[in-house]
This record gives sequence, C-alpha cells and structure tokens, in this order.
Amino acid sequence: MNIRYLHTMVRVKDLDKTMEFFRLLGLEETRRIDNDKGRFSLVFMAPPGQPECPVELTHNWDGDEGLPSDSRHFGHLAYRVGNIYDLCQRLQDAGVTINRPPRDGHMAFVRSPDNVSIELLQEGDALPPQEPWASMENTGHW
Repeated sequence: MNIRYLHTMVRVKDLDKTMEFFRLLGLEETRRIDNDKGRFSLVFMAPPGQPECPVELTHNWDGDEGLPSDSRHFGHLAYRVGNIYDLCQRLQDAGVTINRPPRDGHMAFVRSPDNVSIELLQEGDALPPQEPWASMENTGHW
C-alpha cells in the first residue's frame, strides 16, 4: 500500500499570535496559501530540516467565533495515497463510511472509530472521475 503522512491541520483564531507561538517552539513557515475567494489562509510550519512534518494552521479571515471553546481547533490528519479509489473501496468494504467521497479523483474524507477526521489526497494528478464515487453524496460531516 502506498500511503504518506502529509500534515495535521488545526484551526486558529489569531494567525499572527499562533505563528509566533510555533516560532517559539522552533518551527518555521514552509508554505502559505492565501485564498481570496474562500477567504482563508493556510500556513504550514515545520521544524527546521523537517518540511515533511508540518502543522497546517487554518485561519478563516471572517473569524471562527466558536474558537477556542468548541473543540474545532483540531481539523484532520492528511495522507497522500497511491490510488484514492482503491483505498476508499477497501475502507468501504471494511465498513468505513466515506464521509466525503473522492468525486474529483483527488480528495476524500473518512473518520476513525474515535471520530478523528482523516483527509486522503491522491498522489500526483487527480484520477479521472469514476463511479460510484463521482455521483456519491457526502455522508455526515468531515
């Protein structure tokens, strides 16, 4: 099986203060995505020399009023996978609910038995849309 750890995502209320905290721990900014349309920023910070072990800080520009009290800090674990359709099929065959199916051949979400959200991302380019995934609706939340 081809799977690779990508990152752990946490939601943050004050991006500058949170980045300063992680800098105090010794982490460095390795990548940033500012999405004007979605009105959010993703900042990846990792220990020096370990860019493959980042924490993704997700900041919603318009605020996230539930933070810090609603347990929305932790978002998900992310893994890159060799074939997202094969893995989702194996998970589904084992009784795992595919909360966000890989309709786009690129991304899916599932939850662990302890309700931990897991993001699965296709390695390389997205696979061509394929049934039953292409027409499958979301189930629950992810």
